[in-house]
Amino acid sequence: MAVGWDWDSAAFIAIVGWLVSPIITLLLPNILSCLGFDASRKLWELEIHVIPELKKTLLAVDQKRMLQRGGVSDVATLDKMAAVLRHGREEAEDIFDDAQHKIVGGDILYGILQTYKTRIARIARRGSAQLLQWAQKIFLPRSEDVLPVITSAIAPSGEPVPVTAPSDSPGWWTSCSCISFDLLKLCCTSLYNSAVDVFKVACFCRDWSYDVVGITSYLENASASDVVSAAISRRNLKRRIEELERVVNGVKKSELLCVPRDSAPDDIANKNRCRIRTASKRKVFGREELRDDIMARFHETPHSDAPSSSTSPCYSVIGIYGVAGSGKTTFAQYIRDYIKEEYKQKLFDTIMCIHVSETFSVDDIFHEMLKDITSNRHSDILDHEELEEKLKESLCDKRFFLILDDLWVKSKNDIRLEELISPLNVGVKGSTILVTARTKDAAGVLCADEPIKIPDLDEDQYLTLFMHYALGGTSVAAEEFVPVGRLIANKLHRSPIAAVVVAGRLGTNPNIKFWNHIEKLDMLNDTMDALWWSYQQLNPDIRRCLEYCNIFPKRFKLTRVELVRLWIAQGFVKNSCATEDTEDVAEGYIQELVACSFLQQEGDYFTIHDLMHDLAKKVSGSDYFRIENKWIESGEGWKGDVPRDVRHLFVQNYDSEWITEKILGLEKLRTIYVVERGTLLEDKFIESICKRLPKLRVLSIDWSNQYCALENPRKFLIPESMSQLKHLRYLAFRIELSCTINLPSTLSKLRHIQLLDFGYGEILEFSFADLINLQHLICHGDFPNIGRMTSLQTMPRFIVRNKQGYGVKQLRNLNKLRGDLCILGLNDVKSKEEALEANLAAKERLTCVSLWWYPGDTRYNSEIQAEVIEGLCPPVGLETLNIFYYQGTRYPDWMVGKHNGGPKDLQVLWLNGWSQLGSGPELEAVPHLRVLRFSACSWNFLPNNIEHLTSLKELSITDCKNIRSLPTLPQSLKMFRLEGCNDEFMKSCETVGHPNWQKIKHISEKTFRCKTLIPLLPAFLVFE
Repeated sequence: MAVGWDWDSAAFIAIVGWLVSPIITLLLPNILSCLGFDASRKLWELEIHVIPELKKTLLAVDQKRMLQRGGVSDVATLDKMAAVLRHGREEAEDIFDDAQHKIVGGDILYGILQTYKTRIARIARRGSAQLLQWAQKIFLPRSEDVLPVITSAIAPSGEPVPVTAPSDSPGWWTSCSCISFDLLKLCCTSLYNSAVDVFKVACFCRDWSYDVVGITSYLENASASDVVSAAISRRNLKRRIEELERVVNGVKKSELLCVPRDSAPDDIANKNRCRIRTASKRKVFGREELRDDIMARFHETPHSDAPSSSTSPCYSVIGIYGVAGSGKTTFAQYIRDYIKEEYKQKLFDTIMCIHVSETFSVDDIFHEMLKDITSNRHSDILDHEELEEKLKESLCDKRFFLILDDLWVKSKNDIRLEELISPLNVGVKGSTILVTARTKDAAGVLCADEPIKIPDLDEDQYLTLFMHYALGGTSVAAEEFVPVGRLIANKLHRSPIAAVVVAGRLGTNPNIKFWNHIEKLDMLNDTMDALWWSYQQLNPDIRRCLEYCNIFPKRFKLTRVELVRLWIAQGFVKNSCATEDTEDVAEGYIQELVACSFLQQEGDYFTIHDLMHDLAKKVSGSDYFRIENKWIESGEGWKGDVPRDVRHLFVQNYDSEWITEKILGLEKLRTIYVVERGTLLEDKFIESICKRLPKLRVLSIDWSNQYCALENPRKFLIPESMSQLKHLRYLAFRIELSCTINLPSTLSKLRHIQLLDFGYGEILEFSFADLINLQHLICHGDFPNIGRMTSLQTMPRFIVRNKQGYGVKQLRNLNKLRGDLCILGLNDVKSKEEALEANLAAKERLTCVSLWWYPGDTRYNSEIQAEVIEGLCPPVGLETLNIFYYQGTRYPDWMVGKHNGGPKDLQVLWLNGWSQLGSGPELEAVPHLRVLRFSACSWNFLPNNIEHLTSLKELSITDCKNIRSLPTLPQSLKMFRLEGCNDEFMKSCETVGHPNWQKIKHISEKTFRCKTLIPLLPAFLVFE
């Protein structure tokens, strides 16, 4: 019976929800004006007073946390205070988001209702005055001499409104009139609050019942509800701001905290600010003896002809251990670079450097090994056995050097360790594995000999290291700073990571008084406290950016572009003026973090040191959480608990049911970042995210190479409910397979969206014109009227069509474009004047431009193409230029030196499929070329002036069948590649003494192939 009653009640509530919610939707906005709330004034107070006070208080709390030496309870209390303030700061950002959403959205219907409400309020005020007069006549007919007189006043709308003015004779009626108006306002407020509550319950019941029975059409017609929600949010605005004020005032009153009224806490990042300096070159000090010991062990290994077996593997193992921050990883990289660059003998055929985390995946490590061996990660291989066979094939008959950095396993019997080393025994005798670990047990788990403890630096070596990172590469005279630098260095207990980070911070302020002040700080005696002090000196916005790196696993490879875009999406990057580019500011943040060694640059990637991870965790508490490769032997995904107040979540492997159950309850989430696709992620999960996680700013799911990750691999639907994520800035569904993506029209409501990334997916026709803040569009497809998106910075390709809205003139005002731009379909550009409308030369932030004519187009006119390419002069600062299938009668003036506005700083030039006979273009306008590629060109001769390209390092000639001889080549060339050309020509280049051979004999690296082994065209480009 109880169950039946519950279902009856649920049905009744659902019916009430259906009936009541549209009624309230109609009436609720019309009573809002009676409440007298000035939203603009409150927002002004929030920006000018509340937020600065909140930030100042948070700085004080963080400083107190760093200095706290009291009991555990005090530290816990301060941590809670910091969390409350951090979350308050996020709430303030959301408030501004909501307010800006209304302004940017230009909601016409909302404006109409506002006007309508103002008129209703005016009528109500006039009616209340008349009502008071009527009551006077009925109840007080003999008291005209004491009654108030009706006059006019100015209403907030600017029009006169009748009000009651007191007479000269005071009376109780005056008080009564005031009280009556207050009572009326109180009643309206109470009525409004009750209506809001009823509306929310009604809508919840309605939506819940719709979801149960599978009805989703209500999401498509939510404009009326949006209006009511806007009305509700205006009223909630006051409550939210007042709550923030109470939070800040409550923290300031704490006995643990004393915030000065007139000055912020000591923030050296602001008081002693200087320009960001370039990072000191990474250098190793005091490790020469250990290096020579390791190199000697390499020569002690057996000869390559000695047989290997399971009991006598082809490799030896050297183990090194030491505490976190003692320089193990730096030393391992130093050994790798020394073998590659400085050691004269070639000891190994291949070198691999792999970071092994505490929760490592064997397959991930195999992929990374393949990348180091073959320059190809082979991410398309998903089967473990197939991947292992591929690794064996790549290692077979090779003498290898493998670095396993930061190994955590403690036993040889560890299943993952056995899987990791099982394919390695196919190498040649004399191979070596170098293991680094924090503990002696972990370092020695594979060693036959005793592992080596990494030694401490002596005092002079440590001081040299410290001063290098403090003043290295600067023009500051070091003599004055050495004595105080020695005193500071002595406090750091010979910790290399502490020396690098603290010295990096001191280097930003080379002021002797400042250094003397820092020398007196006791906190430098502890490594973690020294790191925290260095963190405190960062600009508050840069601190938030560093904390955000904690969302990624340790040693996770971060790209510059990814970091910049994520930081901006979260609102961490602040520009000082409207003309300052936000991405340039973020680049400055990266430069400062690298200069101070908070970020470590490794080629094109950045990593964060393990101790920095620990520091960020200590600072940010439970705001960031990671679900990493925590698989148990049965193959099931991790099923632990996630903190309820988490804001940013990283998922590397997951259980499908668990992620649906756990994540959807985390209503405060601002980031979901999924990079590993262990199981199918269903469409209904994505739709649930849109409904249940309204504060999301970043939603990133990487389906790279997971061909089974989509129910329909050829079609992917973005749900209509995506438009409910009104704070969303960063939306990425990265797909590395060709499929179509359907975007709903409601996506145009995402006024704050900055990035859309669908990888190799192709978007069907969609109008992006309303997404005025969109900066990065990464996908395939062609879109009409894209010229309206003047904020666009990233658009990998643009296809010209002979249709309205697809002309090359759409590029005219997109002058914020940066990075790569490929323009396809230039066959449909009919004149130089039309080409000039692209305004290509004005796009100064572009670094790579590709110009494409479709091959085999019988409509082309060679004279028109010559005019068109003349009008497509690239920007002066361009670095890479690719031109494909140009059939014009002459070469453009901006390339052959007759035009002063060409890309004079060009570094890379690739000309493919050019059909002209005679000689190739004289490249006088691009004297700084470093890489030059010719492929499938019809020329009889190469350009004659190549010898004047004195910076040229690489020359590649592919499938140029008519070439018979080489011109004189510059002495600067280091690499020459000749593939698929005339057989006689190729043979002559390999014949000692032949004139062609004479012209390339000075080149150190030469490659000759009779057939082309690599595709001429990038695989991601598809002709239509």
